[in-house]
Amino acid sequence: MTTQTNKVAIITGASGGIGAAVAERLAMDGFTVVVNYAGNAASAEAVVARIEAAGGRAVAAKADISDVAAVARMFDSAETAFGGVDVLINNAGIMSLATIKDSDDALFDRHIAVNLKGTFNTLREAARRLRDGGRIVNFSSSVVGMLQPGYGVYAATKAAVEAMTSILAKELRGRNITVNAIAPGPTATKLFLDGKPQEVIDRLSKMAPLERLGQPQDIADAVAFLAGPDGAWINGQTLRANGGII
Repeated sequence: MTTQTNKVAIITGASGGIGAAVAERLAMDGFTVVVNYAGNAASAEAVVARIEAAGGRAVAAKADISDVAAVARMFDSAETAFGGVDVLINNAGIMSLATIKDSDDALFDRHIAVNLKGTFNTLREAARRLRDGGRIVNFSSSVVGMLQPGYGVYAATKAAVEAMTSILAKELRGRNITVNAIAPGPTATKLFLDGKPQEVIDRLSKMAPLERLGQPQDIADAVAFLAGPDGAWINGQTLRANGGII
């Protein structure tokens, strides 16, 4: 534990990958952490156990962010347990790759439901409920700038997240709440690695001038900056955390 904030942070999709790294980093910084998950309770409880073993405070909370009622219940539970919510980290998301020509309705609808509507659902609750002085960090992606073939639907949802980020920052004027997005590049997570041949992974690893994939901790450190006191003057921005790939 490095500091004591007495603040409460909800991290969506925090049972593994970048979300778990963010949860553990914010807990280390003194936040009480709500580890959200959609289906993998065991992984979420493992994150909670690691946080508590390190002296932090955390609780797991099941909610599919595409479900409006489930998101409201998650905020209700956090307010009941801890008195309020100060920080929302919108990490949950899905990524299925296909060309626009080959993207079926199910792929499109699921991306919209989770990446866009899910983010909207949590942003709406946060805009209504976050305590003054809070922080919101959404997750975009550096593919919004790279515009690679095969990422059309995914990149479209993340571009929409960036637009909502800047708009909500303006709408929350007067409450001292910052709203930013972080846009990771290729990062060594299950979401990124699954289904990719090693040759593709190796090629992507060399694209950034730093010549490696990002690690979940790299992204967690950037999120911690935006969520903490040192990020207080950053608002309505998208930070590309990608090793210089774009």
